[in-house]
Parts: sequence; structure tokens; C-alpha cells
Amino acid sequence: MDTKLLQGKKIVVGVTGGIAAYKAVEVVSRLRKAGAEVHVMMTREATEFVTELTFREISGHPVAQDMWAKVQEYKVEHIALATLADLMLIVPATANVLAKTATGIADDLLTSTILATKAPLFFAPAMNTGMYENPATKANISVLKDRGIHIIEPASGYLACGVEGKGRLPEPAEIVQEVLDYFSETQSLQGKKILVTAGGTEEALDPVRFLGNRSTGRMGYAIAEAAVRRGAEVVLVSGPTSIPVPAGVRAIKVRSAREMEQAVLSEYDSVDAVIKSAAVADYRPKEISSQKIKKSDGELTLTLVRNPDILYELGQRKKNQVLVGFAAETNDLETYARKKLEKKNLDFIVANDVSAKDAGFGTDTNRVQIFYRDGREESQPLMSKAKLAGLILDRLRGYWDEMSEGIELFPK
Repeated sequence: MDTKLLQGKKIVVGVTGGIAAYKAVEVVSRLRKAGAEVHVMMTREATEFVTELTFREISGHPVAQDMWAKVQEYKVEHIALATLADLMLIVPATANVLAKTATGIADDLLTSTILATKAPLFFAPAMNTGMYENPATKANISVLKDRGIHIIEPASGYLACGVEGKGRLPEPAEIVQEVLDYFSETQSLQGKKILVTAGGTEEALDPVRFLGNRSTGRMGYAIAEAAVRRGAEVVLVSGPTSIPVPAGVRAIKVRSAREMEQAVLSEYDSVDAVIKSAAVADYRPKEISSQKIKKSDGELTLTLVRNPDILYELGQRKKNQVLVGFAAETNDLETYARKKLEKKNLDFIVANDVSAKDAGFGTDTNRVQIFYRDGREESQPLMSKAKLAGLILDRLRGYWDEMSEGIELFPK
């Protein structure tokens, strides 16, 4: 392993009480071989599986365990380690520590440090399949993802408890690669300004009702967060959503399609790329009642008119910007995606079947096909929206790299 990849990086590794704690020893070893300065924290339960001495020898630093222990190296240990860290990795992350972090509990040294740090947080869950698939665990993971915490997806396989299923800790090399990828990506979009649209729009019927859709904004927010983490200046134009704005992102909040159009066009000339993941309403009511519409015995007829096609307008105005669209379909995915790609003058389009239960609106995962203007296409397996966000930005970076080498990606 290249000993310079993590040179100068300070990584705090939190080890919790799961059988997979033994794999954390190799994780620490690999991080150190990659040049990182590694500090280990252990919960009391973790010491039942691996000794403090092992981690002390492998890391080359004292191991932090007890909130109240007298240690000379740090003044207030959980604050010192929280401030020290360039990245904090929890491996293995038990269901218990996921639940505590999701609810803000800080009842030991590790959870106090997690709460205090401003460093990027990486959790590698490992547990029994039933525990991992429990709705409580799923909800906690969803909360953590929404807060921008990186979840390293567990693997499927034979578990220590004798069952076979999802919940196995990935191999140490894979976990360390996630850390390496994070630091290698950090400045890959430095100097670029990217506009991202997210969420659905709301088209008012009256003061209390609107026409909308099921978009939560998770995909767009994941892209915005990943882009700012890679060094880009990011403008996020967002429809209504409960997701917090990622740190470092400038957000413009809108409700209707026309408000989104105005916000996007006001920024368009100054950006290098637009990633338009918002689910914009195609129609709006022709008339908006100034008073709440009262129900009656008869039918209610609404007349709808077309909203502006923001993506088409961007395609017509495009100069040097890279334009990336999304196609959320329920049938004939490739046909509609390619038609949209051509009509709206896109550089590439990310298409997904939103009728699938594990992909699309309201899920943490997505399964997409990407279609390019030169006729190429690629199919991606089911993955987290955070991982897909990174993949989309990889493709965008690759586009710019090839353009700088004079390669005509999309010949007319």
C-alpha cells in the first residue's frame, strides 16, 4: 500500500462491542500503513473481544476507553480527540451505537466524541441479520444518512451467529478503501461551481392545498453534499423538504415550478454544471382560489396549464455548462430517457424506475441507468443514494478531464 496516501491525516477509530471487532485490528494496521496517524477509542464491551494492548501496539498510540480515566496526553479527552480528527471511523458499528448516535445519546467516551466532533463520520455497521433488518435499525441508519454520516454498507454472508444474510462487516481492505476514496475525492471538484436542484414542487390550489409529488429530495441533497465535500462551490435550489441543508452549501428554497425556474436561471450563467434531480410538476392549476375550496355534493373540475420546462430551457441556453438530467419513469425507461436526453440537449441523463419498491422516491437506495449523448449507456446495481451521488460526480469529473485533453465526447 502506498504509504503517502493518508500522510498527515489524523483518523480516530472507534471500536464497539461486536464479534467483528477483531477485523478492526487490520483496519487500524492498514490505515497506519497508508500513512495515517491513528487513534483508537474502545467501548467497555469492545475490550471483551480484543484487548487494549493489541490496538495500542498496532496504532502506536494510547487507547482511549474511560471518560473518567486520568490521562496525561489530552486535557479533556473526548473534546481533544474530536478536535484532532480529520475523519472518525466506527468499526464495527453495533446496532446500539447506531441508535445512540441517531438519538444524540452521549453516555460514554466514544458517543461523547461522536457528538462533539465536526470531522466526517464513517460508520461500518455489523450485526445479526435480524437486528440489521429491524425497522428501528433501518430508521436509525436513515436518520444518520440524512445528517450526512457515511454508512459503509454491510456485506452478506455467513455470520458468527450461524445464520446467513446481510450484516457482515466488509473486509478491512474495503473499509480502508472507502476512507482512501474520501480523501482522494476531497478536492476533485475544486474551482467548479455546480447547481443542483432537489425535491418536488408544490402548485397551489388554494391557501391550504396544493398539487405535488412524492419526491423527498434525498437524491439531490446527497449530490449537493458530495459535491461540496469534493471542493465545489454548490448552489442547491430546493423544493419543500425536511432534510437539513448540508454544511457549506448555499441553498435557495422555492415551492413552485415557476419559483424554481426563476432561481435556476438567475444562477445559470455563473455555473459550470447543473445536475437537475428535482421532480418538477409538469402542470399547475390555471386558477388559484384565494379562499379555501369548500367541498360540495358534485364533482370538482380543475383546469391545469403547463409549467415551464426548466431543463429544456437550460438546454437551449447552454454555452459551456455540463447539463445532467434525471428521468423518473414507471415504464419504457430507456425510450423516455433517450428522448429526454436528445430533446433537452443534455450531456447525460440518470434514469430510474420509480415504481420499484427499493429505488426512487422515499427510499435510501437507487438503481439507475445512465445514458450519454454519444449513445453509450451503463447500468448500475442497487446502491445507496449517497454512493450514487459520488458516482454521478465521478462521471462529471471524467467529462471535464476528457474535455481538457481535447477529446470530443459527444460528436455531432
